[in-house]
Amino acid sequence: MPRTPNEYAVHLLMASGHREEVRFPTIQDFQKWYSGELMPKSASDDFMNVPIKNIQGEYMVVRPSRIVAIRVEPLFSSSVERFT
Repeated sequence: MPRTPNEYAVHLLMASGHREEVRFPTIQDFQKWYSGELMPKSASDDFMNVPIKNIQGEYMVVRPSRIVAIRVEPLFSSSVERFT
């Protein structure tokens, strides 16, 4: 039986060397944001919002042209799965 991630950590690596992590509940949510908002504006120097779904009252804005890499990491929160 395949394991199912509880959420996905998306690591944004910036041209300045900074790293930011945002989380998405499903890979489909990340893909929707990536293809619908980030890719069409990828060469833009205008700020765009990055969704931070699990932190109330906080938000992040980035310049899409300054994102040089994205790493997507599945996260499993079950204690049984964590130790195997």
